[in-house]
Amino acid sequence: MAEITAQLVKDLRERTGAGMMECKSALVEAKGDIGEAEVVLRKRGIASAGKKASRATRQGLIGSYIHHGGQLGVLVEVNCESDFVARTDDFKELVHDIAMHIAAADPQFVRKEDVTSEVLEKEKDIQRARVIGEGKPEKVADKIVEGRMQKFYEEVCLLEQPFVKEATLTVGQLVKTKIAKLGENITVSRFVRFKVGDVAAVEAAGPAAG
Repeated sequence: MAEITAQLVKDLRERTGAGMMECKSALVEAKGDIGEAEVVLRKRGIASAGKKASRATRQGLIGSYIHHGGQLGVLVEVNCESDFVARTDDFKELVHDIAMHIAAADPQFVRKEDVTSEVLEKEKDIQRARVIGEGKPEKVADKIVEGRMQKFYEEVCLLEQPFVKEATLTVGQLVKTKIAKLGENITVSRFVRFKVGDVAAVEAAGPAAG
């Protein structure tokens, strides 16, 4: 176990924004490994962030990202509770990271709940036909389809996708770490993704900000 020095606690605090005692506790649990301690704090932050999920988000920023060469661009609206948080570097970084992720990962919806019933039923039919075609018994087909639908959500829903800069986190978990750090609810409202030559831009919107 590495020695848990004041400098180590300070370094973790600067990386995560968590309180000093929380950082020290996480380092003890992680046996002095700062990377593991950051994961511990993220897990704790994600748990506490859920308590803020119902709070209204009427402030925020419109972020943009233009990929090198100017052939691909994204606009995204990310909301928070106060103008103060919207002006922080942490929030601005989050908005930029989400816009960049959308450019790279090409999600079709913000969250699982936004997937239209038409798209959902079509995908379920496709997966069910695949399962039957693979010779699986019908009695287990629905369970297999359910598992494959989770993979489908990870492919098409922004908040379910692994974050392009750190695949151990989903975009939804990334947002929750920022909620824990900044102390306000944060939501992704909508985005639009433009690509040169596409007939129509991909546009997705979740529920209106509360």
